[in-house]
Amino acid sequence: MKLKVAVIFGGRSAEHEVSLLSARNIISALDKNKYKIVLIGIDKKGHWYLEDQAHYLLNPDNPKLIGLARSGKELVLPPTPLARQNLSVDVAFPVLHGTYGEDGTIQGFLKMAGIPFVGAGVLGSAVGMDKEVQKRLLRDAGIPTARFVVLANPSPLAPSHFLSPLFVKPANLGSSVGVSKVYNQKELKRAIKEAFKYDTKVLIEEAVAGREIECAVLGNEKPVASLPGEVIPAGSHEFYDYDAKYFDENGATLQIPAKLSKEQVSKIQKISVKAFKALNCEGMARVDMFLKPDGKVLVNEINTIPGFTDISMYPKLWEVSGLPQTALLDRLIELAISRFDNERKLSISRN
Repeated sequence: MKLKVAVIFGGRSAEHEVSLLSARNIISALDKNKYKIVLIGIDKKGHWYLEDQAHYLLNPDNPKLIGLARSGKELVLPPTPLARQNLSVDVAFPVLHGTYGEDGTIQGFLKMAGIPFVGAGVLGSAVGMDKEVQKRLLRDAGIPTARFVVLANPSPLAPSHFLSPLFVKPANLGSSVGVSKVYNQKELKRAIKEAFKYDTKVLIEEAVAGREIECAVLGNEKPVASLPGEVIPAGSHEFYDYDAKYFDENGATLQIPAKLSKEQVSKIQKISVKAFKALNCEGMARVDMFLKPDGKVLVNEINTIPGFTDISMYPKLWEVSGLPQTALLDRLIELAISRFDNERKLSISRN
């Protein structure tokens, strides 16, 4: 009997369109002989729709114009939406990047509903989303990161002990949305204002001179790391920003795998797994790092729902490591069900 997999995508996030692109590829790659796919699209206002697989996207081949068709039946959520509407599923696959999808909210909802789901749990998702908390936990685990300060209001001065250039970013967002690289106070003020559009907390980080390395991690209790890849910004992109990641095919060169020595590969893989465990991640995550000229590795951030677009690193890194995308999705679903089964064995009563 086929497993019924609910792919949940869209969402109330600045990364809504990226989610649609990722979902399209996941839906295409899932083995139709193993799974019956249920499509659940969430629009930007937070309305949930049961989508028709033939008509769930508008402009699916244009990343800049892609949109949710909202052609399906709207779902009524509280308190147990899937069960109430006869949508019993075996496992959920959240493909919700950013706010309300990658921050523990959808994970808590699915956990309350008793539905196995792909990816990190509530805590791992929340920690992975909040860059300040994430960096503090990495630092406590002895994993080096770039120096940073946190702002709770939009009118600070630049940290005097940090050297220019600086990065300014919302604490809780991904895909480089709201991120700016700045060189002076005027640019800093403008960048802080932009970042506060997306979050109530903003990070200012010292820029790190080094190669941008990414590594994919897969697993629950015994996670493993892929071969690392390298991102080399190109064209007019000073760093790997939103447009370079998703819209500009020439925005960056992806070196997969990265040109590294065996010793460097081993070091990066070990740090990636260590970061994955330190942040209580499960299922999957992409660890972004800097490799400095002196050989030191600094972890930049971790992404618990990495992109699955045509040019996304996470599936490409696993493919070059010997795990094609369809097999990767199989493994992620297996990990979700395994965790759920283990959690069901826990006692919920003292009797």
